[in-house]
Amino acid sequence: MRRALHIIIGLAVAACVGLLPAHPAAGEPGAAAPATVTNGVRFTDSAGRVLHGHGGGVIKTGRYYYWFGENPHPNNRFRYISVYRSTDLRTWTFRNHVLTQSSARELRVATLWRPKVVHNARTGQYVLFLRKERKEGDFGQGRVAIATSRTVDGDYTYRRSFRPLGYKSFDMTVFRDDDGRAYLISTTNKQQDLTVFRLTPDYLRVAARVTTLRGVQREAQAVFKRNGVYFLLSSGVTGWQPNQARYSTARSMAGPWSRQADVGDSITYGSQSAFVLPVRGRTTTSYLYMGDRHANAWGGRVKDSEYVWLPLRFPSARTLSMRWHPRVFVDTATGVVRGAGSGHAYEELRARHSGKCLAARWSRADGAGVMQRSCGVAKDQNQHWQVRSLGNGYHRLVVRYSHKCLTVPGSSTADGTRITQRACGTGANQQWRITDLGGGRHRITARHSGRCLDIRHGSTADGARAVQYTCKGSPNQQWWRAGAPY
Repeated sequence: MRRALHIIIGLAVAACVGLLPAHPAAGEPGAAAPATVTNGVRFTDSAGRVLHGHGGGVIKTGRYYYWFGENPHPNNRFRYISVYRSTDLRTWTFRNHVLTQSSARELRVATLWRPKVVHNARTGQYVLFLRKERKEGDFGQGRVAIATSRTVDGDYTYRRSFRPLGYKSFDMTVFRDDDGRAYLISTTNKQQDLTVFRLTPDYLRVAARVTTLRGVQREAQAVFKRNGVYFLLSSGVTGWQPNQARYSTARSMAGPWSRQADVGDSITYGSQSAFVLPVRGRTTTSYLYMGDRHANAWGGRVKDSEYVWLPLRFPSARTLSMRWHPRVFVDTATGVVRGAGSGHAYEELRARHSGKCLAARWSRADGAGVMQRSCGVAKDQNQHWQVRSLGNGYHRLVVRYSHKCLTVPGSSTADGTRITQRACGTGANQQWRITDLGGGRHRITARHSGRCLDIRHGSTADGARAVQYTCKGSPNQQWWRAGAPY
């Protein structure tokens, strides 16, 4: 009943969509106050439920931002495309599952990725674009799917799927230019090329191929425009594993596009690009990188994925930079977006006495042991730790390979208790105080016991176990923090 009423109201005011502010729903602020977003975590909506914005995109209508995302079954098959709205980009209220398996027969067995929505001012329709395959790992279809709605967060009518001008299309995005023209940017030619297509005026079909960037081997593309310059940001083709983000620029969507340049670190801070959002306020316009930290990379599911949002910076008109920040400050009223804090997305923790790195076993199982090992290289994800502040003086230490937390089993307070990894929870036995001792040295103390992270008997051997022990200030209880090698 609520949805039917929403649609009736939406049809009555369709001509004004995007011009008049909507009334806030319960749990949404009446005005956009500045907010801080924490990176490298799952987001929750205003009701405390996990937010599913995976692979998604954002469109602003009136004073609201609407975030569309994948909300799949546990096996990654399509279930819903969900939409949330916000005024401050921090507090998100669930609005609707705009597209579901029951929306069309063709969607009953399908996988849909990369939901992006553009508004067509001429037709008054919102047009939803998606990548469509039968299932994960099956690239046989290579199609683009389209659905439309008269209201931004209403039920979308599934139109069809197609291959643009006969090209198999893999990852894709859409971009609406200032003049109202819209473009589909697809990964084509067995994921070797990026092809730019111009859409028809109603955005429902492809009018022409505009240009092709050949041999670039890119996906997860995002396009935005700043001061007359088009930026095309994308990821390498490495499945669920993160890699080096790169970008090209042009003065026209037809190109010529510049040679690709790196941005961020070599794993894009453990993320893959999904969208770049212009945040336009009364004093400035900022550009917010929105990335997915895919849970599939550590043996999880899309539904468990996390997010990395970072401010983009522009050293010159056609260059781009991005640095890691554990938090991001957003003021949608002024348009100011800036990083809060510094450090590294992932760290090595090196024992002072041995110079070796804290490492979990090459296992994703709860209870797998933690020890010291000779410090490795980029592939040694079991030595890469996310140091996640809890805002109360304590941290969780999350190993990149398994995404599990450094844990004192059973909340033991005994000296010599062996440290393990375990699924992250709320227990004090997974919370650690990191105390700066000066000279780059740190003490790491378990909250529940007050005991120190220690290498047993001060051994310098590979495989020596990590334990908790009464703090004595010895070198085997002191740790150097350094950025993990990628």
